[in-house]
Amino acid sequence: MNRINRITAILTQLQSKRIVTAQNIADRFEISLRTVYRDIKSLQEAGVPIGSENGVGYFIVDGYRLPPIMFTEDEANAMITADKLVHQKNEKSLSKNYTSALIKVKAVLKNNQKEKIELLDQRISADNKYIINPKSDYLSVIQTGITDFYQLEIAYLSIYKNELTNRKIKPLALYFTENDWVLVAFCELRKAIREFRLDKIKSLKLTQITFDHFIDFNLSQYLEDEH
Repeated sequence: MNRINRITAILTQLQSKRIVTAQNIADRFEISLRTVYRDIKSLQEAGVPIGSENGVGYFIVDGYRLPPIMFTEDEANAMITADKLVHQKNEKSLSKNYTSALIKVKAVLKNNQKEKIELLDQRISADNKYIINPKSDYLSVIQTGITDFYQLEIAYLSIYKNELTNRKIKPLALYFTENDWVLVAFCELRKAIREFRLDKIKSLKLTQITFDHFIDFNLSQYLEDEH
């Protein structure tokens, strides 16, 4: 990758997260920290409002936006493949939102790229012959609960007791195992962190009640400790 393309990619990376560390950039492009500092300085001199926090990282000042991003064919192809997998994962709301995002990606492609994408779309298939109906339609709402720290109210059918209970929970994280999405949440009824399979949630309501516990919850550490 030449320097101009790298600097453009660094700018895109800065816009993808609230804070990006110099080490993250160095690792991604396999360059030295000194080169990262030089590239950031070049962007600043070009008028890009990049701020920094000592010991934390770089950020783009709120309000600055790039023109529409032009995706490479490889990136668009990867999204087409991911689209097939998303539709296989038994989650209706996720499929709907991903399809909407993919349409926006296709909208910025060149005409010859669109033709190739349409061909690839017809040539890739994720085997879903055993899937009759999506098992859940709650993933998007749960994601909002996680990111905005909103409590949820659910009616949950116990896997082992076949018992339906109403729960107030604090959503913390999601993971996919075998054929099911699993929500990790603090359950007010049990006063402990519990796991809830999405296909066993019979109703769900996103409340406007926020919580400030578990902000630093680490899913990787949790899975390592519990599984």
